[in-house]
Amino acid sequence: MEVIIEGGVLSEEERKSYEAFVKDKYKNKEITLLKIKIDGEFVNLETHTRSEGFQRIRRITGYLVGTLDRFNDGKRAEVKDRVPHNNPIDYTHTVSGLLDD
Repeated sequence: MEVIIEGGVLSEEERKSYEAFVKDKYKNKEITLLKIKIDGEFVNLETHTRSEGFQRIRRITGYLVGTLDRFNDGKRAEVKDRVPHNNPIDYTHTVSGLLDD
């Protein structure tokens, strides 16, 4: 983690204390940058974390899920026994209403 200090000077102990604070606050994230901005008696902490990417959510057997790892054996069997329904898309449109002559 890169640490940048702006607007003043911090002791090594204070810097490590702020690092420990953000590591505890964002336990499940990888922190790439910690910017410590000193403004008189106040300190602002700006953290940047690594992107986690995109998680696909879909409806399976009536539930919104990302993965099947939390399904029990019964739900896994339901997923396995699913039948895909390939309905062709009908692009014909009907216009109804009064038309002027």
